[in-house]
Amino acid sequence: MHVRKVRTASGATAVQIVEKRHGQRRIVEHLGSAHSEAELALLVHAAKERIHQNQPAFDLDRIDAAAPAGQPTGPPVLAGVTAVGYRPRLLWEVLSGVYDRIGFSIVDSAVFRQLVIGRIIEPESKTATLESLRRLDVTQVASERTMWRHLKTSVEKGWRDDLCQAAYRFSTGDDEAVAVVLYDVTTLYFETDEEDEHRKVGYSKERRVDPQILVGLLVDKTGFPIEIHSFSGNTAETHTLIPVLDSFRHRHQVTDMLVVADAGMLSWANLKALEEADYQYIVGTRTSKAPYDLAETFQTRGNYFADGEILETTTLLKKDVPSSKRRAVWQYRHKREQRDRRTQTLQLQRAEDIAAGRKQPRKSRFLKGGGPKSYTVDYATAEKARYYFGLKGYVTSASKKVMSGAEIINAYHQLFEVERSFRMAKSDLRARPMFHHTRDSIEAHLSVVFCALAISRHMQHRTGISIKKIIKTLRPLQEATLSVNGQLLDVPAHVPEEAHQILQALELTDLS
Repeated sequence: MHVRKVRTASGATAVQIVEKRHGQRRIVEHLGSAHSEAELALLVHAAKERIHQNQPAFDLDRIDAAAPAGQPTGPPVLAGVTAVGYRPRLLWEVLSGVYDRIGFSIVDSAVFRQLVIGRIIEPESKTATLESLRRLDVTQVASERTMWRHLKTSVEKGWRDDLCQAAYRFSTGDDEAVAVVLYDVTTLYFETDEEDEHRKVGYSKERRVDPQILVGLLVDKTGFPIEIHSFSGNTAETHTLIPVLDSFRHRHQVTDMLVVADAGMLSWANLKALEEADYQYIVGTRTSKAPYDLAETFQTRGNYFADGEILETTTLLKKDVPSSKRRAVWQYRHKREQRDRRTQTLQLQRAEDIAAGRKQPRKSRFLKGGGPKSYTVDYATAEKARYYFGLKGYVTSASKKVMSGAEIINAYHQLFEVERSFRMAKSDLRARPMFHHTRDSIEAHLSVVFCALAISRHMQHRTGISIKKIIKTLRPLQEATLSVNGQLLDVPAHVPEEAHQILQALELTDLS
């Protein structure tokens, strides 16, 4: 191996370690580009040191003043060179670059940018976020008072509108409108016992009794967020869909849109309101509707279906209302049947344990009776349920000419992207529990989380790597400030192959 110096188009000199094997030259490592004689000498020295010791990385801690007389010499050093500081700036610059690319810089606030990027890097309290930015050596990190003032300003000036506009434009690209949007609702709870007009105790899938709010999120087909709203914690999920869609359509003047939502949104009133507002929809239906929707099929051919078979039929959304009949698409999957069997086995086991007194009484499927000593297991209902294992239904307003049954099912299956976004917001970005008290601070917090989620989803989509791993890979890469005979020089961070691939996927190789 030997050192090679190459003149770049910008006039700098690139320093590389190369080796020649079987007559072919291969670049082992690119150490950086020098813009002065001092930088060039430093990079050449580092390259020779790497070749000599075969180290996996350039250890900046070894660049120090010469050892005092009488002390062990240790590894070779460069006389007159002292490391005076390190800055993990690459991570900040990558996240900031994606922030600008999406268009969030439409909000002219360096403090808001810091809060969003800090939420991705260190999803803790606002104070901890600012401290993490200081460790990144971000210039002019806001004070805590300034931060809270900007959160209030974000609501007063309606920054949410601008941010959603930017996210929508980035999502659509050259298209004029989004054809399909995915919708779901989640809850965010608060570490407090006190309710107010917004933070209310309501239905919780986790059976929590803390005050909470509902958050409705619209995403595109890739899971990229394009709209976010909050509702009082005691609002029914079915009452959140229309307000979010109306706001989205009004904001972006979208005229042709199909919304995909899960079975929780399935109600005649909800679907009727969607149709009256000229929205197309695909909504999941419950397996309990199968005996009615597929009655003719079961009567003529039983319950045997080929794996992946699709059945076209109709469903009555409201009993005794013929006008509520809509198109229904059903599909059988062998894997779904296996999952249904496992789920029912666990449900029956729980019911049996409660009936036998081995577990405390609680709501459980296939359990009937009026008291702890009179609980029995409803095996007859369980047997009937087995008849419909593997079936999943979908209700839609789209005609067969617009979308085939397979297209309906594929569109619905994209709903997992919303669930992934919610999981990311709750875990990676730690949107909950919430410690905000006023409505404005809650809405500002959601705006920060919305932007952080958009950046994270875009980076994961482009790289195929989780945001946690991206942060873990880029965070240790530090650039150094060196004093060379009294002259300060900035040495860029060494970018290993894994990090370079991330930058390449994000089209940010100019940062390496």
